[in-house]
Amino acid sequence: MLHVVRSTQRRGAEVFAVDLAAALEAEGVAGRVVALTPAAGAGPRLDVPALGARPMGPGTLRALRRAATGAGVVVAHGSRTLDACAVALAGSGRPFVYRSIGDPAAWSAHGVRRWRTALLLRRAARVTALWPGAADTLRTVHGVPAAKLAVIPNGVAVATHPEPGPDDRVAARSHLGLPAEAPVAVCIGALSPEKRVDAAIDAVARLPGVHLLVVGGGPERAALEARAAAGPAAGRVHFAGVLPAVGDALAAADVAVLASRTEGMPGVLIEAGLAARPCVATAVGGVAAVVEDGVTGVLVPPDGGSTGGLAPALAEALAGLLDAGPDRRAALGAAARRRCVERFALDTVAGAWAALLRSVA
Repeated sequence: MLHVVRSTQRRGAEVFAVDLAAALEAEGVAGRVVALTPAAGAGPRLDVPALGARPMGPGTLRALRRAATGAGVVVAHGSRTLDACAVALAGSGRPFVYRSIGDPAAWSAHGVRRWRTALLLRRAARVTALWPGAADTLRTVHGVPAAKLAVIPNGVAVATHPEPGPDDRVAARSHLGLPAEAPVAVCIGALSPEKRVDAAIDAVARLPGVHLLVVGGGPERAALEARAAAGPAAGRVHFAGVLPAVGDALAAADVAVLASRTEGMPGVLIEAGLAARPCVATAVGGVAAVVEDGVTGVLVPPDGGSTGGLAPALAEALAGLLDAGPDRRAALGAAARRRCVERFALDTVAGAWAALLRSVA
């Protein structure tokens, strides 16, 4: 199998592709991973070859076609890989499976882009969605036949995500420069507009004594740092930048928060669940498939609902979890870990992928 990712940047879809390829080896499915382009900017990178300088550059497409020679099936992991595989593999006899990683209700749902996406999806031998609602949208909005659709959720290697203990919490807070006893929420993800980290900062500003750890990099970092420094949360928002792994960040936190406007099925929420940390998250995309409201965390409407805005809604939900005490948070965290182990263990997900790929090959 050949797995194709957007770039060598260490992001959710790219990391999953590398982990899936390794897990499929145990299922008897050999494969390798290539990226369309190198990563742009700073930050951790994946050790996989890049095919060209531009995702749809002629040289990139020729290199992709050559790389697919001998592969039984090509897997396109989201983003521009759909375009690249549909064009590069045309007439080659190599089938490809497209893995939809975002919310198809939020991308390419209108106008020319919708028509173009539907045309490209028709070139795929199969299309996978992360949750049933996404599959329904691919069928009804983008015209993908039900027979070509499969639902396979995101997956995380459970063995590499043990539940942190009290000593891990102490060590992580010391390493990250966080206060030893103050309540801490963690927000992990790209610092870009759709993640709405500004709402998480504004929420913490409403909660005296609560600290926010922000993990990730992106174009909004400078503006977010200025926002935090100028408001009531000054001195309580800590920017850790891009970390090679988020284990320490989750170990240091009492709760995780995700304020995104749009999402697929965030791997970071699965990682938080495996760390037994309850989550406060906006109910967008496949988030509700990971976070069960009132059982493993709290879901809030993406517009904040009756609270009058997203920041007040996040603040209310965070206050409820933090004021509930450590025993209540521990119970929610334990339920979150059980749910994630049962539904999103990479071994289980890899088994479903192996069956799908064999059927296509």
